[in-house]
Amino acid sequence: MPKSNLMIQAFLLAGLGGALISSSFLAGATLLIAITGIVAIKRRTLEQTDWDTPKELRLIHFAFWFFVLVSAVAWIVDGFSYEGLKTLGTHARFILFWPLVIALTAAALKATGAFSAMILAAVAASVILVVDLLAHQGGFDAFLRYRFGGGINPITFGNITLLASVISWVACFHLWHQNRKGPALLALAIGSTGILIALLSQTRSNLFALPVLLLFFLALVPARARIPAILAIAVLIVSAGLSSSRVTDTIEQVSEGEFDPSIQLRLEAWQVAWNTFSNSPLAGAGLNSYKLAAQAHGESGDVHRSFLSCCTDHAHNDFLQAAATRGTLGILSWLFLLGIPFAVFARQLRNPHKPVACLAIAGAMLPAGYLTFGLTEATFDRSLFLTFYLLGVAAFASAMFNELAASYTRQRKVSVSATVITMNEEDHIEDCLKSARLVADEIIVLDSGSSDRTAEIARQYADVVEVTDWPGFGIQKQRALDKATGEWVLSLDADERITPELAREINHHLSEPDADAYKLPWAVTIYGKRLDFGRSGRAPLRLFRREGVSFSDALVHERILIPAGRKVKTLRGRLTHYTHRDFGHSLEKSAKYAWLGAREKHRKGKKTRTMIYPTLRGLLTFVQVYFIRFGFLDGAVGYLTAVTYAQVTFNKYAGLWTLGRNS
Repeated sequence: MPKSNLMIQAFLLAGLGGALISSSFLAGATLLIAITGIVAIKRRTLEQTDWDTPKELRLIHFAFWFFVLVSAVAWIVDGFSYEGLKTLGTHARFILFWPLVIALTAAALKATGAFSAMILAAVAASVILVVDLLAHQGGFDAFLRYRFGGGINPITFGNITLLASVISWVACFHLWHQNRKGPALLALAIGSTGILIALLSQTRSNLFALPVLLLFFLALVPARARIPAILAIAVLIVSAGLSSSRVTDTIEQVSEGEFDPSIQLRLEAWQVAWNTFSNSPLAGAGLNSYKLAAQAHGESGDVHRSFLSCCTDHAHNDFLQAAATRGTLGILSWLFLLGIPFAVFARQLRNPHKPVACLAIAGAMLPAGYLTFGLTEATFDRSLFLTFYLLGVAAFASAMFNELAASYTRQRKVSVSATVITMNEEDHIEDCLKSARLVADEIIVLDSGSSDRTAEIARQYADVVEVTDWPGFGIQKQRALDKATGEWVLSLDADERITPELAREINHHLSEPDADAYKLPWAVTIYGKRLDFGRSGRAPLRLFRREGVSFSDALVHERILIPAGRKVKTLRGRLTHYTHRDFGHSLEKSAKYAWLGAREKHRKGKKTRTMIYPTLRGLLTFVQVYFIRFGFLDGAVGYLTAVTYAQVTFNKYAGLWTLGRNS
């Protein structure tokens, strides 16, 4: 491994592993890794390796940036206050996500490296406990009676220790599957010790987080063992709860009709936060607004005497803190911050490649853990909490996608026929057929009387080339399918390309097919930019088992008809789609498809009676493509694409309206 890669991974170990010892370790390591990432971005290090940027990482990047942007707006609303600036400075660390990902990806971070950092964090908790025990003079019994925090806030210490320790258990599964039994047992022991230490913090949120985190292990155990596993988790949770004096004291007080004072204080803080949100529900009252409202509430005199000392800095709840200070936009940014990373990791929980599955489970534990920690703490307003989340998500996401890229190793064991229909595609056909050959044993091209060199070029690369009339998309693709002899068929358009990574994934899956058909996600490429969102986020069905499959006879937007009961899955690799050559070609093609779509709907008896419907459908298409499908993340080209799709939709239904009037 190159020295630069070792250095970056060493920074990761020092950052996550040393976070509990000193927050400076975490902050310094995060900054150093980010700096190396910025240098790698400037040098285009990953581009030189043909790195296919996962759009999922771009989504997480957006979530972090959106959180910072909303905080900046709230700071402006706050009147540029100094206290608000300090909070914004903490939140601004999230802008380092992309440099962190670039650095860790370039350093070839894999599962073992990411898990080692979390194991080291759990080890650090044990070291801190031992040092504190040796320095404690009141005896072990007295030591157990106070909340252990390792020199920092007990809540922060307990939450991070618990998270690192449970992830160490996931590392045990990973190492065991790698046939490294000794390190696996060591990770199990370190994780178990760390969980016990986390419980010494007497942090109630840990008792909410622990069952949530342990449920993720159900994805790792066989189906027959899940009921015993659930019972074991229940026993562990009950034991953890009964071992906590704060929990037993709270239960006893509630049974006597009393409230724990700390719970009462939190309820008051939550009420203050909610009232603040109610007064400014859209953008919030500003980053410093909760603090001012809480101080005013505390000075009113009608509160517990401890309120001013414990509950004026933050609302002791992530959701309410976001709502009070940043309003509805703040709630949305908080949901994105947790929800998008969770969704990205959750998609790989069942991945057959165990390192990927283990990384996905550990990665999903981070937002799930912070969701439960945030029930009683404003975690993202605390620099240690926030930076640990930032570096943790960056590390496990980078490692997961590195492992995914390296997991496609098998060669297909079935025959594949690629079918392509063409009409004046001399600019595309050569690259299309070359890419198809990466996965196909047989290539069939049906040309509809091209006036250029399409058929001539196709004969150099295809096994079968025939020139026919043009009956419409559906019928022509069915003709090509009828000529295929392979067990599987890959149906391509001439303006599509199989990328090398997608080819490896297809060949890997077709060694032991786990479905009867596969959708291939598009990567629309226009005006020099690859689009990852909007309509480019769609995944058309392109690869299928030939037997029993047919095409619909639609003039345009034909469908592949798969027999009922067959399984369809979506692959990760991208199908590059060069939809048009230039803007003029875009206008020409859009008009053609809109008119064909209108005629197809008219043929099926569809009608639209007013021009209001085409207008509304066009507007809805723009909203769906640009906002709901995150098309705005593709910049100016994404906007132009959304407008183009909206125009096509309007034209299609306007055309249907004219056909209805003519008839």
